[in-house]
Amino acid sequence: MSGAMQDFATHPGDWLVILPVVLALLGGAVLLMLREARAAQFWLALGTVAVIFVSDIALALRVSETGPVAMTMGRWLPPFGISFVADLTGAVFALAAAGVTLLLLVYLRMDMPDRARRDGVYPLILLLLAGVSGSFLTGDLFNLYVWFEVMLIASFGLMVLGGRNIQLDGTIKYGFLNFLATTFFLAALGLLYGTLGTLNMADIVGRAAEASPAVLASIAALLLLAFGMKAAAFPVNAWLPASYHAPPPAISALMAGLLTKVGVYALLRALVMLLPASRDLLAPVLALVAIGTLILGPLGAIAETNLRRALGFLVIGGIGATIAGVALGNAAGLAGSATYVLHAMLTITGLYLVAGLLEALTGETDTRRMGGIYAVASLPSVLFFVLMLAVAGVPPFLGFWPKLLLVQGGIEGWGFGRDGWALALWIAVLGNALLTLIAVSRLWAHIFWRPGHEAATTEAPNPDLKPLAPRVRRLGLGTAGVLTLVVLLLGVWPEPLLGFGREAAAGLLQPANYVAATGLAGAAP
Repeated sequence: MSGAMQDFATHPGDWLVILPVVLALLGGAVLLMLREARAAQFWLALGTVAVIFVSDIALALRVSETGPVAMTMGRWLPPFGISFVADLTGAVFALAAAGVTLLLLVYLRMDMPDRARRDGVYPLILLLLAGVSGSFLTGDLFNLYVWFEVMLIASFGLMVLGGRNIQLDGTIKYGFLNFLATTFFLAALGLLYGTLGTLNMADIVGRAAEASPAVLASIAALLLLAFGMKAAAFPVNAWLPASYHAPPPAISALMAGLLTKVGVYALLRALVMLLPASRDLLAPVLALVAIGTLILGPLGAIAETNLRRALGFLVIGGIGATIAGVALGNAAGLAGSATYVLHAMLTITGLYLVAGLLEALTGETDTRRMGGIYAVASLPSVLFFVLMLAVAGVPPFLGFWPKLLLVQGGIEGWGFGRDGWALALWIAVLGNALLTLIAVSRLWAHIFWRPGHEAATTEAPNPDLKPLAPRVRRLGLGTAGVLTLVVLLLGVWPEPLLGFGREAAAGLLQPANYVAATGLAGAAP
């Protein structure tokens, strides 16, 4: 038993793995205690997330230099203790989540209702960031479940802030389906523990090869269902467009940018790294899910007239692209998935932020009554134009590079093994790019190009347009502009993004370094 105990002090640098989660939880608790000090809440929250962002940068730099880093809570060594492991995938995703949250806090300040501050918006945002960071950095499937629950609690609180009927309706749909997904996840964990005797990810890598493929495939199917629901994949995606448009724009942006991406990350980790043989068996199912999601998403956006509901369908289309990479299972496809997650965190968040500005300009959420914005507000128009080209994957904007990797993965899969599913995925990715371009072009034409309301018989300008308040221009346009600039720079200089994608795919396909970081090297395949 003594061999299971740690008899040495944790290296100071290893505390970086847990630092973002600890800071977010402590910050949330302090803000909750100081909820009456409303004037100080914003600055405390901003300072805490800024420190988390810096610690995530330090963690990502360390992982890129030394490989995966692990630490175990308490003195019980893996697989008994609670492990946190940061490889490049988890560290970079956590860094992106902290960066997006930092910008959203500033954006949220432009029109923060006093009631939201009173009801604890800042502690809930930090709790959400703790759940997201914990999910990306945990080395244990049971704790992944725990962090999912933390995210759910925080997101429920954020969705109902304001108490409007539409928010309550959206929260009920969101909550019911996500609780159902959590139940499937918990059932899969029970079966997995009963089969392998462990839920430590590094330990599963070694033990899965000795278990019954049929049993593991059943567990993998349950995990696919659970994570597919959380990621809003076809056909279990109805909750997303019914709920993400309900809260204020900044909260919609936070949820659209982060939450579904955690579901995709869990799929990558569970099916590709932990249960690769089961992923091979489920590849046709994954391909069908990916194709359905790729096509349904932009078609829904084309048919939708509510701006943020349309953006919700674009989120779904992007989830299809990430699952396509999981279905392909080769290095190029997985690199496409990993880079698409990063791209979607930035681009989709930016689109929601600009959508909030458009709603402030027009007082409307219906695109049929938003015409004429280009003539009176050029900067939001330019930001939306750049982001819409990025989400459609028009070269050289950011979304082009993940889709290029996915197309490359489809061609390789078809060329090397004459895999018909790879060919179908290749075609679906191209079809998604075309349909997404049609959807965002339609939004552009309705919102910016048309002079006034739909069905107006004259060229009269939109009478509902009103100038943005100075505070909204400064904070709203500033944060949306910074995010759009990052999207633009990563598009024209994609080498860091592509390098990350290649290393992330290599780490998922060859997890020996991940396993070795936990001290379970003997368990590596």
